[in-house]
Amino acid sequence: MSDPVWLVPLPVMVPLLAAGLTLALYRKPQAQRAISVVALSIVLAVSATLLVLTDSGPLVIDIGGWAAPVGIDLVADRLSALMLTVSSAVTLCVLLYSLAQGEADGDEAAPVSIYHPTYLVLVAGVANAFLSGDLFNLYVGFEILLAASYVLLTLGGTGERIRAGSIYVVVALLSSVLFLVAIALVYASTGTVNLAQLAVRLPQIDPDVRLLLQVMLLLAFGIKAAIFPLSAWLPDSYPTAPAPVTAVFAGLLTKVGVYAIIRTQTLLFPDGRLDDVLMWAALATMVVGILGAVAQDDIKRLLSFTLVSHIGFMIFGIALSTHLGWTASIYYVVHHITVQTALFLVAGLIERWGGTTSLDRLGGLAKLAPVLAILFFVPAMNLAGVPPLSGFLGKVGLLQAGVAVGTPLAMTLVVGSVLTSLLTLYALIKAWNKAFWQTPPAELPATRIPFAMVGPTAALVAFGLALTVFAGPLYAYTGRAATALQQRTPYIDAVLPDGLRSEGVSADPAAAQP
Repeated sequence: MSDPVWLVPLPVMVPLLAAGLTLALYRKPQAQRAISVVALSIVLAVSATLLVLTDSGPLVIDIGGWAAPVGIDLVADRLSALMLTVSSAVTLCVLLYSLAQGEADGDEAAPVSIYHPTYLVLVAGVANAFLSGDLFNLYVGFEILLAASYVLLTLGGTGERIRAGSIYVVVALLSSVLFLVAIALVYASTGTVNLAQLAVRLPQIDPDVRLLLQVMLLLAFGIKAAIFPLSAWLPDSYPTAPAPVTAVFAGLLTKVGVYAIIRTQTLLFPDGRLDDVLMWAALATMVVGILGAVAQDDIKRLLSFTLVSHIGFMIFGIALSTHLGWTASIYYVVHHITVQTALFLVAGLIERWGGTTSLDRLGGLAKLAPVLAILFFVPAMNLAGVPPLSGFLGKVGLLQAGVAVGTPLAMTLVVGSVLTSLLTLYALIKAWNKAFWQTPPAELPATRIPFAMVGPTAALVAFGLALTVFAGPLYAYTGRAATALQQRTPYIDAVLPDGLRSEGVSADPAAAQP
């Protein structure tokens, strides 16, 4: 087939088909493992291919042959293809880690018959959210990944996990209800939920109504992205889950919310009416999150608070509404997905070796487990933004974008970003000193860590370093993605038929039938 659009739905279809197969083969764990690894390897290969192909322009497929705006479109452009590629690499590494952990634990903590289909459904939901060309399908993608995350979060059925899962479910349902109400209001106001057609129609409606729609969508996505003050649920929910589940949640789920904010702010609301509000939210998210991290004495909780804090950097870049800001923000999202996931996997290795993640009960790991020391130190310094690592490059890009805007609020964000980076370095150095250099208060169990768990962790750490080595080409790619977001026309022209690009009127449903 010469037209490559047939590749676009594969990142959604392959995991769903594999989930059905693994569910049917629940009595054959080896077959489940093989199917899951092969499926995610295919998704990674397809995503990397889309990354190359979409550099020439968006690829659009009409599901069922129903053309936009009546039918459901899946759209792969530079931004969505980049997010797909990074998320596919991360989910494959986490899967390999979890397989090794399950093998070592006898699969008691994560029953194979439940884990594999649920994990694959989660991957499909993430891919569907990234590729969705309309708001309602984006909602469906969120619900797919959230339904799977409920199960993964409570694996093992301990009281602590059930309690944390309950908080997560309540908050997720609240954000879903807000999102659904926002979709209803959008459709009532414009007669469509197709993103490309909304980009044409929204400027034609009352500005106050448009502002209300923007606020509703930002509230829904802000909860999912854990933006302050909508982030209080995260530090209590994530640390209780099994290490691989926590890692994939920390790396990906909040970034789907950030992706939705980038997509809707650039495509649907380019006027920037809420940019100042977003800047204040970004500043509060940075500062409150990192102050929470500094106060923690548990590695998982510390990392959960740094996760919240560094969401603020991404929102800062988005709120600047400039090419430089969007470029740096997209680069920082890629960096953070990789590094944050790696750190949570390392935290799982530390917990396995030392029997705890409490900094007051750990110590001496630098001498006892030097490989763990290296695996923690490299991504920790990357997250803190130590030169010349990718975290430093991403933050410098954001600071340059803020200085270029030059408003008092933007400069306040610049100062807040520097302060947050210094406090991140302090919090991580404190964790490094306590876990790896202090004398442990009691003898640690020193449980053997399978090499198959270390390998995927080391691969993600190396991936984070690769973001530094290949920062030039990657930053150029995110710059081209930001250019397309700023222009908007490449996305709109790829999705809408000629007659709808300027008129903003409904298509004849009969004409859209296959």
